[in-house]
Order: sequence, then structure tokens, then C-alpha cells
Amino acid sequence: MGDKGTGPCGEERRRLSTLPQDLQGRLDVVKRGPETALLLDAVMSVGRGLDLPQVLRRIVEAAVVVVDAEYGALGVVGEGTRLTQFLPVGITKEKREAIGPLPEGHGILGELIRHPEPLRLAELCEHPSSYGFPPNHPPMHSFLGVPIRVRDEVFGNLYLTEKRGGRAFDSEDETVLSTLAVAAGVAIENARLYAETRDRQRWQAANSEIVAALLSGADEAHVLQMIVDHSLRILAADLGVLVLPAGAKSLRVALASGVDAETHRGLVLSRAGSFAGAALDAGEPITSFDAAHDPRFTEGTSGWTGLGPAVAVPMATGKNPRGVLLLARVRECPAFTDSETAPLLAFAGQAALAMELTERRESAKQLALLEDRDRIARDLHDLAIQRLFATGMTLQSVVRLVELPQASERLLRAVDDLDETIKIIRSTIFGLRARESGRAGQGLRARTVTTVEQAARSLGFQPSLRMGGLIDTDVPAEIADQVITVLGESLSNVTRHARATAVDISLVVGEGALELVVSDNGVGMPVHGGSRSGLDNLARRAEKLGGEMAVGASAHGGTRLSWRVPLRLS
Repeated sequence: MGDKGTGPCGEERRRLSTLPQDLQGRLDVVKRGPETALLLDAVMSVGRGLDLPQVLRRIVEAAVVVVDAEYGALGVVGEGTRLTQFLPVGITKEKREAIGPLPEGHGILGELIRHPEPLRLAELCEHPSSYGFPPNHPPMHSFLGVPIRVRDEVFGNLYLTEKRGGRAFDSEDETVLSTLAVAAGVAIENARLYAETRDRQRWQAANSEIVAALLSGADEAHVLQMIVDHSLRILAADLGVLVLPAGAKSLRVALASGVDAETHRGLVLSRAGSFAGAALDAGEPITSFDAAHDPRFTEGTSGWTGLGPAVAVPMATGKNPRGVLLLARVRECPAFTDSETAPLLAFAGQAALAMELTERRESAKQLALLEDRDRIARDLHDLAIQRLFATGMTLQSVVRLVELPQASERLLRAVDDLDETIKIIRSTIFGLRARESGRAGQGLRARTVTTVEQAARSLGFQPSLRMGGLIDTDVPAEIADQVITVLGESLSNVTRHARATAVDISLVVGEGALELVVSDNGVGMPVHGGSRSGLDNLARRAEKLGGEMAVGASAHGGTRLSWRVPLRLS
């Protein structure tokens, strides 16, 4: 007598003992001789993989071999009766492309989704739910389909067509395929648990890296880029987009990485009706199965062509949304699941935290700057002006002791220069204190600084600014308002068109006139013209004030705009 634990039968019993009991019971029912070992090999091969896409592919391949079918497929069921993923086997890539879009769950496939019970047909086209095949589809007659369940959830369905030899599928084929479907359910559940555990570890590591960057004082742009990159990697997405509010009704794509990222960067969207706007208003993640054909994605760009599943997650700290993190995968990839989007919501909150910390750092810097400005203003007033005034008084007292007319004239000129210097210093003090006291709207000098700082956020760098003359005392309010408008429009043009890396701004008051010069090192004016409505508007503003505007090449190869008006209003 041989050892019961050795030999082919003993090896088969040992392998069976590693399977769940309900699956062991199903395998005991199958009495197919040598094919029982083939089925067992298929069941065991399905359970070896932990990567879900690989497991799903192996399930279909095993089913085709075990039941001796020419074609097979696995459809993953999403919301309602829609197939969110369809994996065919037996059809070449060229044939798949010729057939066109993959099935979404209509006809016979929809019948199995609506009624998740085994379905066996000798002639597929004779079923009431069948309405034919698309062009270039291979002929299919016999059909066998069974549902795949993961616990109490219908995950999807296994479909087999064209039993080899022209035969119809029989009850034993149905039993074998149902057994394989149970094994598939176990393998899918294990793969899901493995993926969730792996992703949880990845999210924790990514969170730690983001927190370390925030605590080290990394700038906002770097942290936001890290958040998008980690999200792309962990969720196997192909495109990541960061969208920020740009006013009450608009959104702006501040950052994009991945497929066709260049077509998205800087794009301005309307908040109402857009996919990102819907997530911002909802305050929770929203998903789409087909971004390329979703009307919420069609605004502004064709960059969504070829993309399928998408998810948009609001970035918020508390109830204060600051933007949206949007991820998308290419077509035919699996949809984003709840288990994937749940940690993504918390991770997107890190982006909002980064933006909030940046604002607080900027506020602290601004406060320190204002305190320093106040100290400088006090020192100028208490020390510099008093000493200059005393020096002027001394020179005036010396004039009458000087006999030479030329020397007397020079002394008087020096006294006038000191008076002018005192006026300039007082103008500077006024500008510093207007900024510090919150009266920035009253001082052109402070308003100019604010406009330049705001433009720096869009430009991505800090422009150089030089100011001279009695800007806050000699410039009438009407001209000051025009200067701020012209400066803002000029910097906006640089942001949108120049592709510059440096901008020099000069605002000088003197000789009864004000001159604003904005020059950049960008691509320069278009050779063949183009729209000049914005520049014409700036020129008209100068003409109305009795001045003029000139646009030409800058010394750095870009564009130089000079806007000059007299200070006396006619």
C-alpha cells in the first residue's frame, strides 16, 4: 500500500486543503477525470497573484482553457448596469481596434448584469435581449456566462463564447465555470485587501514626506507638486491637475502633470458646469467614468481626449475649500473606487494646509516688513530730516558772510537741494506709513508695490521695481488710478503672452510729468501683429491725459512699454 499523502492524488488533496471550504466543496462536485486537475491548476493559478489587473486577466485566460472556449471576457460592473472595465481574451489587438469601443453592458451582457445568475445559450442571437454585433465583430453562437461574487457583492461576470468543435456549452461546463468564478471571487478579494494595505502604507509614507516638507518651510509650489506626483503614483493615474479659484465664477489650472499636461496649464474654467467646480461646490469627491465624453470636461481644451475614469477631490481645511485635485486615467482603465478616493480626500487636505501655511508665513513676513518700514520712517523723520534741516539753516546763515557772488549762488543752490531732499524723504515716509496704517489705496507708491506683488504670483517670479520722485505728493488721484490700471494690464500681458523670466518696472515723477516703463526679456511683439485691443486701450488712456505711449523692443530682446503723461490736468 502506498502512502496516502504522496503520489498525484495525495498532491491534489494537499493543494485542495489550502482552498476555502466552499470552494473545496465545489471542486469535489466536478467529476471530469483529467480535466479536474486542469481546473485545479486554473484555480490555484488565479490565487497566486495579488495584483488585481493581473488576477483579472488570469481568470479569463484560465476560463477559456478549462471550458475549451474560443473567446472569453471578464466585465467589471460599476454603478447601475454599466461595465466599467471589460477584459477580452481570444481577440487580437487589431480586431479589437476594428470593432471599436468595448461593450458597456447592453444586450446579453446587460441581461446577466440585471439577473446575476448563470446563463447558457446554444444560439446567442436567438435570445430576446440580443441585438446583434457591431461591424468587424467575429461570429459568435454558443454562450455561457456566470457572475463573479466577492462576499455578497456582484463584482462582475465571466463570459465565454464559441465552444470549440461547434458544440454547445453543457451543464458540466456551467458547473466548472461557476467553480472558477468562486475562485475568482476569493482571488479578487485577496487582491483588493493586498492593494488596500499597500496603498495605505504608500499614503502614510507620502503624508510623512509632505508634513516634513511643510515643517521645513518648503515653498507652496514645491509642496503642491509633491502632492500631485504622489497622487499620480499611488493611484496609478495618468493625469493630475490642481485647480484653484480665480474669482467668484472662475477656476484656474495652477499645476498639471502627466498626459497632455501642457494643454491644461494656465487654463481658465468657469466654476458653474465644470467637473472641478462641481467638486468644489459639493465639498466631497465626485467621479466620472468617461472624461473624454463627459460634458463637464469639454470646456476650454481637447486635452481630455483619450482619457476615461476621473475623480475630483476638494482641497479644504475645515469648511474652507481652497481648490480641487483632479486625477484621470486613460480609457479602458478601471474606475476610481471609494477605497481609493477616501484617503485621497485627506491627502488633498494637505494641499490646502500647504496653501494656508504659506499665507500665514507671508502674513508674518508682511507684518515684519511693515514694522521695519515704521522703524525706518521714524528714523528718517527723527534723525535724517532734522539733521538736513539743521544743515540747511547753517548754510543759509553763512550766505550773508560770503562776499563772492558765485560762492553765494552755490550755497543757495545747495540749500534748495536740501529742501528738495527733505520733500522726497517726507514723501517716502508718507508712503511707508500709509502702507502700514492700511491706507494703501491713498498712496500711489504703496499701490504700485501691491500691484507688482500680486502679479508676481502669476508670473512665477518677482519683478524688479524702481520708483523715483514725489510719487505720493505730486501725482493727482485721477492719474494715480490710471497708472495702477496701466501697470496691471501691462503685467497681465507679460503673464499671458511674453513667456518672460524677468520684468523691470520704473515709475518716475519729475519735470512735471510721470513716466511708467515696463520691460521684459520675453519673446517680444508678434511679427505679424495680432490683437492689439489691450494696448490701444492703454494708449487712449495716455492721450486723454495729454500724454503718449510707445511700445518697442527692450534691451533684453523682449518688449518695452513706455507710458508718459503730464502731471497737470488740462
